[in-house]
Amino acid sequence: MKRVFIAFLSFMLLLSNFSCFSERGSVVIFSNLVGKNAFPLKGYKIGIDPGHQEKGNSELEVVMPGSNERKAKVASGTRGISTGIPEYKTVLEISLKLRDLLTELGAEVLMTRETHDVDISNMERALMMNEWGADLVLRMHLNGSTDSSVHGMGMYIRASGDLVDKNTALAEALLKHMSQATGAKKAGVFKRDTYTGLNWSEVPSVLVEMGYMTNPEEDEKLHSAEYQEKLVIGAVNGILEYLNVKTN
Repeated sequence: MKRVFIAFLSFMLLLSNFSCFSERGSVVIFSNLVGKNAFPLKGYKIGIDPGHQEKGNSELEVVMPGSNERKAKVASGTRGISTGIPEYKTVLEISLKLRDLLTELGAEVLMTRETHDVDISNMERALMMNEWGADLVLRMHLNGSTDSSVHGMGMYIRASGDLVDKNTALAEALLKHMSQATGAKKAGVFKRDTYTGLNWSEVPSVLVEMGYMTNPEEDEKLHSAEYQEKLVIGAVNGILEYLNVKTN
């Protein structure tokens, strides 16, 4: 079943690249993933951090290098208002699908976790990717709000540091393609120095908030296999654009 699923995703990605999406008149630059470059991501190291874990960890760690501020190592995350499914389960499910498609396209992929029963702090997740030498990292999350009408997709990056420009370019490419693929509202790109996992990153890194689990309609979509496939295809197209990979 896994091979069938990946073959389907690869086929859908091909279709998305054949069909040149357009947004306000701007056309996606990719053609197709066949011919001379069947493995367009070969040689790239892509990190995926599925947010949270089965049990949060309220012990404190330093928010960023050189700071005295401390935050909880790992928050517990949110939960689907309609499905009742916790965030840590859904983000891992989507992340595994993303891993498989990226691998199929030639990338070397490292995930911070592939199970729920782990205890890895946000700082440790960033340091893991730094040491590995990732070309970029996607921190996969789902959002929550006290207002159940709030919905949409947002990208969060550091507001300071040497990687602001690269982080911004990656975030904008991801938001563009993931919203195109899914039809989700674009909440925007937000720059903040409050996320430990971003502050400790020495490589381009984006916290990807794929939607609001506290919005009933969006919660249902996020747990649909079809919608998850669209999220994955959008993420891959965003990565391709950011890396300026030639696909033929």
